[in-house]
Amino acid sequence: VQLQASGGGLVQAGDSLRLSCVDSGRAFYAVGWFRQAPGREREFVAAIAWRNGIKYYAEDVKGRFTISRDPAKNTAYLQMNGLKPEDTAVYYCATTPQRIFGPSGSDLYDSWGQGTLVTVSS
Repeated sequence: VQLQASGGGLVQAGDSLRLSCVDSGRAFYAVGWFRQAPGREREFVAAIAWRNGIKYYAEDVKGRFTISRDPAKNTAYLQMNGLKPEDTAVYYCATTPQRIFGPSGSDLYDSWGQGTLVTVSS
C-alpha cells in the first residue's frame, strides 16, 4: 500500500482531530485531502504542494483546517479544529504528479489511501 491515512475517530462538535498520511516514497507534486459523506460525492478539502508548501483549502474549512507536511517523514497532516457534524465523512489522502494551482477535483490525483472515518456528533 503506497498511502496510509490515519487519525480518524468519533468526536464531539467543537473538538479537534489530526489526520496523517504517509507516502511510501513515490515522487509526487502535491498531496490532497478529500472527503466523502454518505450519499454525497467525494469533495476537495485541502491540498499542499510538496516542494514549496503552498496550500489550498475548500471554502467551508478555511480557518478551521490546516494542512501541513513533513518531508523528512514523507507525511502530510490535516489538523481539523472546530469540527462540525457536517464534517462527518471518510477522509482520503491522495497524491498527484501534476502541478496544482488551487482546489481541484479528485481526477487530478492518481494515488489514493484507504480512507479514515471521521464522525462528529452534535
